[in-house]
Amino acid sequence: MPTIGWFEILIVVAIAIVVLGPKDFPVMLKKAGSWIGTAKRYVSNIQNEVSNLEIDDEKINENVKKETKKDE
Repeated sequence: MPTIGWFEILIVVAIAIVVLGPKDFPVMLKKAGSWIGTAKRYVSNIQNEVSNLEIDDEKINENVKKETKKDE
């Protein structure tokens, strides 16, 4: 899989400044940062929910094992 180096990032930034203009470029960066932050929070929340489900599942399995041992 190809990697993106500093030179490629510099080219993309230069093209973005030319296309958007120097006034709108910082606004675009702020919006992109906001979107990335929102996406990271969303993914983090999903990971926490899955982790909580796994913990709950483990607790349920432990309780079921305890109940089956009691019945025997």
